[in-house]
Amino acid sequence: MRRSKTIEKLKANELVKICALGHFLPFYVAHAARAGFDAIWLDAEHRAWDPRELQAVMAYCHQHDIDCMMRPSSIDKITLYRHFEDGASGLLVPHVNDVERAVYLRDCVKFPPLGDRGIDGVGQDNDFMFSDAGEYTTQANENSFLICQIETPEALANAEQIIATEGVDGVFVGPGDLQLRISKNDPGFTLEEAIEKVAALCQQYGKAWGLPVPDVATGKKRFQQGARLLAYGGEFVTLVNMLKANSAGMDEMTS
Repeated sequence: MRRSKTIEKLKANELVKICALGHFLPFYVAHAARAGFDAIWLDAEHRAWDPRELQAVMAYCHQHDIDCMMRPSSIDKITLYRHFEDGASGLLVPHVNDVERAVYLRDCVKFPPLGDRGIDGVGQDNDFMFSDAGEYTTQANENSFLICQIETPEALANAEQIIATEGVDGVFVGPGDLQLRISKNDPGFTLEEAIEKVAALCQQYGKAWGLPVPDVATGKKRFQQGARLLAYGGEFVTLVNMLKANSAGMDEMTS
């Protein structure tokens, strides 16, 4: 079974380099791996994917030895663990607001005795090979990860229980959704205070945490705070910025 680069980096307390992908661009996987990224954050929450496209991207991830951190469009149990069978290394699940949701997710994606995932054993995660069930399930639990997103004041209030849940490997702060709710509802804390709380709790319970960062300076600050799951960049913003810059450059050609 392929070993997860994310898990290996976290064990060594090293930065996990993550980039985002929301569209079917096979070449992106190869170049992300060659550039030294450890994982691709594959977003199906806000982007539409055909199931075969997801399977193909995960196959490319295996081909180029880069983790796929899948953000699913559904938390249906079978859908979740099928992502692992199709080759995902981890799940990044949005809007986990309470410990009941965290436990449910753990039960969906971890094999017994930790969870209640259904067994197949001949998917891409096991190189389409039959193997001893005990060996397969042990390796699957050891080489897959579950990250819960904390994106609401309710989730922050329940953050300790979520983070402490056995089988939850880490949490991801969703700064966009959380800042939106802070600005609309004034819950009595700032985004920075929320991040500091998550950082402290993850240190207390020995769990990983992270978030997307907009620039190097912010990423350096979060790393110093203990974040090891940092997402920096993706194809959408890159293409938008390129088009703006190149259009402006063509205007200069005629001046």
